[in-house]
Amino acid sequence: MTVLDDLQAELTAATNRMLATAATLSDADVTAPSLLAGWTRGHVLTHVARNADSHINLVTWAKTGVYTPQYPTPGAREAEIAEGAGRPIAEQHADLADSAARLGAAFATMPPQAWAAAVRGMRPPDHPAWYLLARRIREVEIHHVDLGAGYTWADWPEEFVLRELHDAMAGWPYAESTVSAVHAGDRSWTGLGEGPVVEGPPPAVLAWLTGRLPDGGTGEAGGGTGPGLRLAEKPPAAPPWLTMPAPPGLPATPPEEYP
Repeated sequence: MTVLDDLQAELTAATNRMLATAATLSDADVTAPSLLAGWTRGHVLTHVARNADSHINLVTWAKTGVYTPQYPTPGAREAEIAEGAGRPIAEQHADLADSAARLGAAFATMPPQAWAAAVRGMRPPDHPAWYLLARRIREVEIHHVDLGAGYTWADWPEEFVLRELHDAMAGWPYAESTVSAVHAGDRSWTGLGEGPVVEGPPPAVLAWLTGRLPDGGTGEAGGGTGPGLRLAEKPPAAPPWLTMPAPPGLPATPPEEYP
């Protein structure tokens, strides 16, 4: 047993949750604004579908050893999202499901040695292919919240929250830090720079780190099934999130557990 089994099960569950939310939307809902400035829900759904296909490109790179970029160009990525954003919900839902199934099949046929192959997204650093599973879970969970359709950061599973906190803090942008320490439940990171201390339950801290606290962190999460969560004090704006798509020091071969 390695972390591959856990991550693939986690990805399947996250995908199914997002598909269930998408199934509740109407055509009018798809054209309404999402929680991402300038994007409708249709933009978010299309992005998640095309992101699945882009991960297949990286899986292909890992399998063949032939460089295959995640997206042809940043402009091509944006054009695909814009082109698909206005589609009706039936088409959006089918695309979301079909693209996820294609990616699942690509992961399922990975030769064991390919999981250790080095790949790279749109930004450095290179990382082992097994971490693509974690990156895809991140895309699904974060953008599920961005739909603004009932699923909130308070609904994020614990394993996702703790892994993302670990990885985000491992790549902390010290030069751009706005805080001196972060305390999330029983986990602490100190010596981060100049500024106040951010403290709160892990889901709330991750929501702050990812820019998913529209009220600045002083109010409770609403609209989801999770408990009301809040930060101890209103924090400053978080530094740029995810300065690296993968943390430094990842093991090349899939570990038994991660982190």
